[in-house]
Amino acid sequence: MSDLTHVELLWLKKRIENYIRFGKPVENRIIDKSRRVVAFEVGSIFAFVRWTANDFGTIASRIDILRAVGAGKRCSTVAYVRPGADILLTAIGWPKVEKVLEIIDAVEALGIDAMDVSPEYWRHVHSRLAARENPRAYTRQRHEAWLLRRRIEP
Repeated sequence: MSDLTHVELLWLKKRIENYIRFGKPVENRIIDKSRRVVAFEVGSIFAFVRWTANDFGTIASRIDILRAVGAGKRCSTVAYVRPGADILLTAIGWPKVEKVLEIIDAVEALGIDAMDVSPEYWRHVHSRLAARENPRAYTRQRHEAWLLRRRIEP
């Protein structure tokens, strides 16, 4: 069994868009002109966006911020993600998806790659959005504390 987490990306013009908003795939396999599969190493954090429309407009939009897990490890089932992943954040519906995208943009405006952000921060954003509250901003100080903590944790 592979220790990679595979994500199937699909693009059908004006119908379906599944894409990676941030993250660092280690593999990229093209299946055909509208489908490809990317893979992430264990522990990698990435954002997976799904959008679907019909003749009348958007019918579904969703963003998941996920952490790749190793083969045989406990994980949650996520559509298009094999074997699954550790879900750090889920937002369903365009207003919530848009808010998460704005938060990602704000993190990146600090010069911080969103995939390097503390997993606890993404869980915080998920919880605050679920409670219809505004999440605290991610700051350079918070990021530096996370980097220090990550170095000393086993």
